Amino acid sequence: MDEAELDEETTERIEQPVDAEAERETQLTPAEAVRRMRINVPVRGNRKLRTLIERVNADDQLKGWWHVANVNAVARMAINDHSWVHVQIVTNIALKLLRQLTKHGVEPGLVRDFGLDQDDAEVAVVLAALFHCVGMSIHRRGHEDFSLFLAEPKMRELLDGLYEEPDLTVIVSEVLQAIISHRADGEPLTVDAGIVRVADALDMAKGRSRIPFEKGSVSMHSLSAAAIEDVTISDGEERPIKIEIRMNNSSGIFQVDGLLKAKLRGSGLEPYVEVVAHIDTETEQRLVPMYRLEI
Repeated sequence: MDEAELDEETTERIEQPVDAEAERETQLTPAEAVRRMRINVPVRGNRKLRTLIERVNADDQLKGWWHVANVNAVARMAINDHSWVHVQIVTNIALKLLRQLTKHGVEPGLVRDFGLDQDDAEVAVVLAALFHCVGMSIHRRGHEDFSLFLAEPKMRELLDGLYEEPDLTVIVSEVLQAIISHRADGEPLTVDAGIVRVADALDMAKGRSRIPFEKGSVSMHSLSAAAIEDVTISDGEERPIKIEIRMNNSSGIFQVDGLLKAKLRGSGLEPYVEVVAHIDTETEQRLVPMYRLEI
């Protein structure tokens, strides 16, 4: 990710080992956990987005869902991090992808289909990223569906005074579509929704599956996740977005070709994204120095 687009706290949290951080979060009391949470994104001149983030950071109910989601994921199911740290990373990635696309003339669905503006598209994409996995506070299976009924009334509360009807309903509906579309068999109807789907998959740096791996659950998923060192997003040579993934060994190709590819396909972002993976170690470089994903 382009660190120039991230606040310092987000960069530091991304660079910390996810397994230790996620497990520490689950051991806190709910009040302690909520008190630590603070979402930071580069709002630039978007006043609606700034107000939204201020309200999110003051909302203990939303933070409570994030905490329960992470307890369910890490402590009870021993799967990868679903804490507010994951939420913050996905939100930053999603906003970066959206701004990268619009910089190259790609219109968000809210702009193209409803005549709203770029600031509104940023609000919708950020909301979808913030709420995409709150349903994990209920259960992993079907969590995308659970996220919908938790998110709908809470989003209307957070957007109160920022939008009037019918624009409010348009924003909320588009966010709900993005949330449900991030599941494995999701079918995003807009670039906006596709952005959230892909952003969720791109939170792969520093081995988000190291929790089961380090507890003895060795699989291709955990081994390949542990191989991912860094993800950067920049201007592409032939397309608006270039995603570069740096790996410490070639097992990380499974993350790229198996998991990321599945999220990119059908996202609507296929014409705009190129993905290149680099293997850094000298011995691995002799075998696969670079891998380019064919979408």
